Amino acid sequence: MVYRRVGSSGLKLSVISLGTWTTIGDRLSLPESIDLLSTAYELGINFFDNAETYAEGSSEVAMGDALKTLGWPRESFVVSSKVYWGTNPAKPPNGWGLSRKHVREACDAALRRLQLEYLDLYFCHRPDPDTPIAETVTTMTDLIRQGKILYWGTSEWAPDAIRAACRLADERHLEPPIVEQPQYNLLARQRVEQALAGLTAEFKIGLTTWAPLAYGLLSGKYDSDPPADGRLALDDFKWLNDRALGLDPDRRRAQIRTFSALARDIGTTPSRLALAWVISHPQISSAITGATKPAHLIENVGAVELVAQLDDTIARRVSELVPDPA
Repeated sequence: MVYRRVGSSGLKLSVISLGTWTTIGDRLSLPESIDLLSTAYELGINFFDNAETYAEGSSEVAMGDALKTLGWPRESFVVSSKVYWGTNPAKPPNGWGLSRKHVREACDAALRRLQLEYLDLYFCHRPDPDTPIAETVTTMTDLIRQGKILYWGTSEWAPDAIRAACRLADERHLEPPIVEQPQYNLLARQRVEQALAGLTAEFKIGLTTWAPLAYGLLSGKYDSDPPADGRLALDDFKWLNDRALGLDPDRRRAQIRTFSALARDIGTTPSRLALAWVISHPQISSAITGATKPAHLIENVGAVELVAQLDDTIARRVSELVPDPA
């Protein structure tokens, strides 16, 4: 495993990490979750990404139970949570968003669910147009100074909003965000390669990216008929299937088939090539993967060794499969 610093901070994350959306506390039982986390840990994965909204809080409950059972030394793993959507489907007025009230209450609730004394990373899961950025930055600073979180970051924030948060923190001697969590894969490149490029250089913001396999489209499993147990085949995720395939599904399917053929042509698997392409980007601190079986993790971690084999010719051939975001 390779470990990278998050931006200019001293925090180091495994370049491949494990997210819990729709898996732990949702599709997986507690024994299955423990088995998955144990395999991840043995492979060198040290970053586990969570959110208050995953399974309406049940995901973090299961993660907390699993961590307690596994009994790992606290310094050996990094746990995040994300705040915005809350856990109550009824969405009471102060039960979601980035107000001081919700952020403080959500942090305390996440710590209870995860059975931890502090969060290593706390993300603002989306921007909140109804809350001043100064209120959110101040609240995150308070949580850091209280020892409830160590670092904070943003997820899917506009570059101007991240820039405003960083400048405000500098002017008022507050704690700035150290990381942004955007989507990044071969089929979704514009945000990282264009929108965030100047910002990561200016403020030394790290990137922990999600959907490196484009919801599984780049795993090779969707080259023909989608697998019956795949996320995109589930009735509850029809919206995600439509989003992943875009406005021209036939063209998208042709692209992923061509990508899979290229991976096999160079002697690897589509999932490993897709992940290696993502983590070869120098600004990526960690690529957050999803998994339901230990075998998935073993396959994904194989991408780390592949990075060294990605010469300019192969990298260019991969990038050319999808038009440049410019």
